[in-house]
Amino acid sequence: MILALDIGSSSARATLYDDAGAPVPGGAQRVEYHARVTADGGVEHDAQRLLEAAVSCIDAVLPAARDVAAVGISTFWHGLLGFDRAGQPVTPLYMYSDTRSAGEAEALGRRLDEAAVRVRTGCPLHTSYWPAKLRWLAASPSTARPARWGSIGELLAAVWLGRAVTSISMASGTGLFDQERQGWDPEMLDAVALDERRLFPLADLDEGLTLREPWASRWAELKGAAWYPAIGDGAAGSVGSGCTDRTRVAINVGTSSAMRLVTDEPRAAPPWGLWRYRLDARRSVAGGSLSEGGNVYAWCTGTLDLGEPDAIERALIAHADTEHGLAVLPLFAGERSPGWSARARGAITGLSLATTPIDILRASLESVALRLAFIYDLLAPLTAPDHEIVASGGALVRSAAWAQMIADAIGRPLVVAREREASSRGAALLASAAAGRLGDLGAAAHQDGMRVEPDARRHQRYADLRPRQARPYPALVGDGRAPPLPRPDLPG
Repeated sequence: MILALDIGSSSARATLYDDAGAPVPGGAQRVEYHARVTADGGVEHDAQRLLEAAVSCIDAVLPAARDVAAVGISTFWHGLLGFDRAGQPVTPLYMYSDTRSAGEAEALGRRLDEAAVRVRTGCPLHTSYWPAKLRWLAASPSTARPARWGSIGELLAAVWLGRAVTSISMASGTGLFDQERQGWDPEMLDAVALDERRLFPLADLDEGLTLREPWASRWAELKGAAWYPAIGDGAAGSVGSGCTDRTRVAINVGTSSAMRLVTDEPRAAPPWGLWRYRLDARRSVAGGSLSEGGNVYAWCTGTLDLGEPDAIERALIAHADTEHGLAVLPLFAGERSPGWSARARGAITGLSLATTPIDILRASLESVALRLAFIYDLLAPLTAPDHEIVASGGALVRSAAWAQMIADAIGRPLVVAREREASSRGAALLASAAAGRLGDLGAAAHQDGMRVEPDARRHQRYADLRPRQARPYPALVGDGRAPPLPRPDLPG
């Protein structure tokens, strides 16, 4: 067996798989938690709470565990956590959606050549990444001065294994990592006044460690397993949904949304609007991320009191061709791709006395679909000509109507993967491969699913909606930095 541990932004999950990526009956546990959100844009987790959730998940699945060969871990990219010299957390865990460092991101944009930074690091200068956060925290008199900076994956390793490293995958999502040299970037370290010794050592996915006491006694079933460094959940999710090369594009809609492409093509800066991280030393992951996804659905259904999920789904299907006249910018947590404006906020335009709550929900979900279509326009030139689009994530599994909107907006079929926990499965497959238990990662990862065909008439309607959707953006963002959203008549 392989144990996968997935630390997400809203829950931790432990799942047992066989060494070919099939889940073991009775071998799954999930524990939810919630970030602390502040009115000034702060989004923080208590790292100790996430550690406790992970421990609880592992405790719960061990009765089903037999002969565990390896443990794979995936965690959310970009989380920033300060450690003391003993490896204990001394700061909150600052999330990618924390936008309080917007001023520092803009200051870095004035100081540095952002295009050159993106070529080296694959990351724009934005509040999602470590450079802006580190400068913001350094200027705050109330912030502790950590001995080291890392993420939740390093905390798990320090506590359980006695030695923490930062995987190339996780480092690639910090904004401090030179992807060509595959080391920490000197210019970015200088820009944030950070010595490399205050970061953890780098490692690839082939470096397995073993449990230390007292955990080796507590988890005797895992004592002989090889524990591999935590990787970015987006990279793991791509693998878990069967997207391991340029022939398959992965879409995930969970709390937030993303579109990703795994490739071993030569490393280069992606088009503006996208990022490029790493799966490992050999393979890149290019794509775009939205801070909006299932959180938009949850906000609408809760705020508008729309009732039970089944009734909502029936209403969305019944109103599929209703002209609501609305345009929504669903930027409730700032913006990542494609405009990268941390100061952006959500807006609804076109409201009238005839507008209904289901109109607002449908327009909001359509707006996420349209933004995914914008990302697809930028990513498609990097794909193989005959590529498939594979969609996963709890939000789409729960709402076939939303999956249909995304297929209609993009204008290509979606294969909705049956696997609900793609990041967990991907972490298991990668750990199995690293442990020598899996011969062909691509073959084992490949999964079929439900095919959703686009409706040509609705695709044209969504193409016509793009200018209306883009029109409020410059007025509402207006920071002089983010470009307008792409339109059909403006390639790329």
